[in-house]
Amino acid sequence: MTRDRLNTRNRALIVAGLGTALLIAIFLSPFASKDPDGLDRVSQDLKFDQKAAEDHPGKQLPFYLVFEEYALRGVPEPIATPIAGLVGTLAAFGLAWGIGKLVIPKASAATPPHSDEPLE
Repeated sequence: MTRDRLNTRNRALIVAGLGTALLIAIFLSPFASKDPDGLDRVSQDLKFDQKAAEDHPGKQLPFYLVFEEYALRGVPEPIATPIAGLVGTLAAFGLAWGIGKLVIPKASAATPPHSDEPLE
């Protein structure tokens, strides 16, 4: 398989995967359960959710000004969660892509393509 064809297949796989993730984040996120997740539920059941500090460290993060729980602040509720899903999915993809670019070495231009012919 030629290198160009392999790159085209990889690109198609990445685009299809990202597109599927974005569709799920945008169109299925409004149907997520409004019930508390596991840790919140346990804290409510054991009554230590009221003991939490009012000014917890999470409120000091820069993203707290933009996002609240799983929604975007200041945006009407029907579109706040899908937008947060879109932003979160793109951020996760960008982070994974960047780490991949840093970790996986680039193919050297001096490396000849694979050939079945013996070297002379």
